[in-house]
Amino acid sequence: MKIGFDHKKYLEEQSKYILERVNDYDKLYLEFGGKIVQDFHAKRVLPGFDENAKIKLLHKLKEKAEVIICVYAGDIERNKIREDFGITYDMDVLRLIDELRDYELDLNSIVITRYEGQPATTVFINKLERRGIKVYTHRPTKGYPTDVNTIVSDEGYGENPYIETTKPIVVVTAPGPGSGKLGTCLSQLYHESRRGRVAGYSKFETFPVWNIPLKHPLNIAYEAATVDLKDVNMIDSFHMDAYNKVTVNYNRDIELFPVLKKIIEKITGKESVFKSPTDMGVNRVGFGIIDDEVVKEASKQEIIRRYFKTICEYKKGYVDKDAYQRIKILMEELNLKPEDRSVVVPAREYSTKLKQISCKNDVCPVVALELPDGKILTGKRSELMEATAAVTLNAIKYLANISDEIHLISPVVLEPIITLKSKTLGDRNIPLSCDEILIALSICAATNPTAQVAAKKLLLLKGCQAHSTTILRKNDEQTFRKLGIDSTSDPEYPTDSLYYNS
Repeated sequence: MKIGFDHKKYLEEQSKYILERVNDYDKLYLEFGGKIVQDFHAKRVLPGFDENAKIKLLHKLKEKAEVIICVYAGDIERNKIREDFGITYDMDVLRLIDELRDYELDLNSIVITRYEGQPATTVFINKLERRGIKVYTHRPTKGYPTDVNTIVSDEGYGENPYIETTKPIVVVTAPGPGSGKLGTCLSQLYHESRRGRVAGYSKFETFPVWNIPLKHPLNIAYEAATVDLKDVNMIDSFHMDAYNKVTVNYNRDIELFPVLKKIIEKITGKESVFKSPTDMGVNRVGFGIIDDEVVKEASKQEIIRRYFKTICEYKKGYVDKDAYQRIKILMEELNLKPEDRSVVVPAREYSTKLKQISCKNDVCPVVALELPDGKILTGKRSELMEATAAVTLNAIKYLANISDEIHLISPVVLEPIITLKSKTLGDRNIPLSCDEILIALSICAATNPTAQVAAKKLLLLKGCQAHSTTILRKNDEQTFRKLGIDSTSDPEYPTDSLYYNS
């Protein structure tokens, strides 16, 4: 993979800039947007970026920083899913806590925002508190977002409990957008001001990148990633008016800025030092780009991946037609086609060929996988295994220079698994999934040296690209993700079963 981003340079620049911002205050509340760990979007569009860059940055600042995690009560109540991991937001909070502990970062507390006694949220609070984790609850803020006098009063932010903090940097993060990070920061500013302390607010949002052009593919890739939120990148007009410089921000921050500025000024009793939304940010990711052409190409590929993701989610009913239409417009802006993704055409062509010679119906699930050397292999669904499993076995055979005729997994191992799955457990989907095949492979590797050699090649699949002619089952999607394979799918179900991948 060509490198377009200098991770080390970025960490040095970013940590230095945050510390400079902290020097202006007794305490800085730093709103962390995006993913604090495993930011795979950033890794894909910025080749060379470490998906855990943010938490490694915080690890460098661990003596000066502590973390607050916000989660909106309504997201817990409706079991909102974090799609990249397939887990609910409350479970993602637990995952985040474990990640912070692994990086020796101090967790201050969990804040449940807009809490109104929701039953499932109350159970979650009990679960946290009985594990010794401090929890605060914030009610909906009276008067928010337009009645500044009420917001900045004992009826507004004053109704929220004050969160005791001890370090100069307080990072406020969340499982996803709309979790109440900004409200929590402003509530804390109010209470700090009441206590006579000089506290500040800043925002750390990786995308859009403020110091590259508005229509740069990297910034358009951010819009593609947030079509369901209807985020639109814009020129920061406030920054242009104040400094006569072009910078990029997104619609929600620009629309909210006048109110946010008034709230901060009302809290502090003096004119805000921020003249624009860009001023509020501390993001230095743009300074880590070392090869713009590499980043542009990676961003275009990400937009195509997001196109496939969105049309599949539309098929499943997860997003509305506006998101579907918006992603098509973004593709057209850069003259991109689905077929510009290298694995799409080989998968479709093989599926079409199978339809003509062997498929019992009009759907022939096929997965194409591009390996590190550019070789593209395919695998088809059979009565024995899913296409994901077939292409994975084909790939590790190729990487280990093992002939196609050699079986890595003994039928003696496969037959009892299929019997268990179909007859004992009553699973109607008989073909073995990718994770089931990999478990069988690991069993064979204990006694079969050839299988052992092949299994070791699984690590080489990290960063590979795959495309399926049908929507992948959730467990296959997750297995590919764990292997580090970036997968996309055509919006077709491989079966008429309504339960399949619902």
